[in-house]
Amino acid sequence: MSIASTITHPPEPEIHPSHDVHEHPFYQKHHFETAEQQREAASFGMWLFLLTEIMFFGGLFFAYLLYRNWYYEAFVSASNSLNMPLGLINTIVLISSSFTMAMGVWSAEIRNKKYLQISLIATIVLGFVFLGIKTVEYHDKFVEHHVPGASFDIKDFVNPPKDSLEKPLTVDMANKTQIYFSLYFAMTGVHALHMIIGIAILFVLLWKARTGLYTTGYVQPIENFGLYWHFVDIVWIFLFPFLYLINRH
Repeated sequence: MSIASTITHPPEPEIHPSHDVHEHPFYQKHHFETAEQQREAASFGMWLFLLTEIMFFGGLFFAYLLYRNWYYEAFVSASNSLNMPLGLINTIVLISSSFTMAMGVWSAEIRNKKYLQISLIATIVLGFVFLGIKTVEYHDKFVEHHVPGASFDIKDFVNPPKDSLEKPLTVDMANKTQIYFSLYFAMTGVHALHMIIGIAILFVLLWKARTGLYTTGYVQPIENFGLYWHFVDIVWIFLFPFLYLINRH
């Protein structure tokens, strides 16, 4: 018997099918087993965030309905003073931006870099159009002294123009229109803040999309932001009829 045949070699190490020995996409984080698991976790987190947003805006809508029930005449007169055509245009603009954002998600999924960039740019432009129109509406309310505070003027509600269909309000009820405008600026202002944040994120996504990051199968950020943008649009779909249309002449 030779010496070589008597040497006992240590057993080969057993390789377990762990994350470290698997090939995975570059965007997969180390603490996820698969890219699909990472995608589902991110989507779940996004839905949890949107749930908190629903509760936040739900509180504002509840306050609006409560005060509207208490001071119905004041809320109707104040609502009729809003510029309904501009509100309708903004609704169309926002719905259009939802379509362009959906096109962006689709473009990322089919890995078309050009279409993705065009869709994101179109969404940004429509977002700015919405904010521009909202700024015009805010300016009109400022000129009419319908911004709650020391300069608030109730004369338009106590003595409405002769060609107006509005019924004169008592001074006490006319003062309650400040509650309507407080809720109007709070609800539309918070919504506009979400739009501004969304546009800022869109610029980041557009910058990264130019490198081709989201057209390599890494569509999770585009999908999650699409959920956010659609949520902001849906909030406005509720704001528009509540603030502009109910009991409109």
